[in-house]
Amino acid sequence: MKKLLLMLLMFAPLTMMAQKFGHVNAQEIIQAMPEFTKAKAEIEALQKQYEADLKGMQDELQKKAEAFEKEQATLPENIKQRRETELQEMYQKIQQSYQDNQQALARAQQEKMQAISTKVLDAIKAVGEAGGYVYIMDTASGIPFISTTLSKDVTADVKAKLGLR
Repeated sequence: MKKLLLMLLMFAPLTMMAQKFGHVNAQEIIQAMPEFTKAKAEIEALQKQYEADLKGMQDELQKKAEAFEKEQATLPENIKQRRETELQEMYQKIQQSYQDNQQALARAQQEKMQAISTKVLDAIKAVGEAGGYVYIMDTASGIPFISTTLSKDVTADVKAKLGLR
């Protein structure tokens, strides 16, 4: 029994050394994906649309405010108060639209990036399983040191799995 335990302890370091570790730059992979380029363009187009909508609303508010400034002295008090209220409501509507647009933009970006990230993670898992890796670390996540002699860069393998160059 002691001999068996001693043999197991002797071979344990050999099995520990046989473990394979890899590292990958997920950010590099994501940026090489056509889905990322498409998602980025869609987000930018959506942002431009929101900016144009807000600009139109701000221009309308500006025109109404200028018209009110010119007519203010000749308007009866009740109409003056109503127009001031309308201008305040328009301003609040612009602020609310800006906040809603920012939330919608963040939501759209998150949804698009989630699908891309999932695809990359699935490819990393497939490369890890096929290559017999114990652990594949993402260098883009800010790991301070990775030994290139003890860890293999599998970025190219993951890109190949995704059909990228």
